[in-house]
Amino acid sequence: MNFGFSNSELTKSIIWLAIALPLFFCNACHQDAKEMVDIVFNKETSYTVKSTDVIMFVSDSGVTRFRAEAKEWYIFEEASDPYWYFPEKVHGEQFDSLFTVSARFDADTAYYYTKKQLWKLVSNVVAVNREGQQFETSLLFWDQKGEKVYSDRFIRITQGDFVNTGVGFEANQTLTRYRIFNPQAVIPISEKASADSTATVPPSTAETAKQQ
Repeated sequence: MNFGFSNSELTKSIIWLAIALPLFFCNACHQDAKEMVDIVFNKETSYTVKSTDVIMFVSDSGVTRFRAEAKEWYIFEEASDPYWYFPEKVHGEQFDSLFTVSARFDADTAYYYTKKQLWKLVSNVVAVNREGQQFETSLLFWDQKGEKVYSDRFIRITQGDFVNTGVGFEANQTLTRYRIFNPQAVIPISEKASADSTATVPPSTAETAKQQ
């Protein structure tokens, strides 16, 4: 059955379809490819590398100085100020020349500006030095070039049974020497210290308060 077409007409129709259909699909493929080419790459907001479940080591002069762990790591190396971005929780450890942990930190989010060698830690930032002093704030900068740590936000420093609070502080990068710009209070937090009227401020904290 040829539905009213002669054999020659039917043959011509099949040949026409055989030519037209590939042209149609090729045209569609060409349009899709053109749409992909037209996407604009924004150097400031488009990452060049993405990694997940990252453990990284950073060395200086062949010596490992820093270790970091993160769920996600984005690299924006084409940005005007190149940086790494860690959108989820990040944990970092700093080592001395003997590969001993001299300080560690945790934060919800982190940025690392590679040219400046500057870390920016954001939200629920907790840093601890080798002596066990704990620094808590909402924003913390670690300047590796300048070898200092600083913040202009509220800071809570816990040392043994005492809590030292204030707004804004600066420390060396191992957090063993620090200065609070606007100190608020030194509060004994243990029941023993609260009951003992002769309790004194630990030497390192007293030295900090004296500098004010």
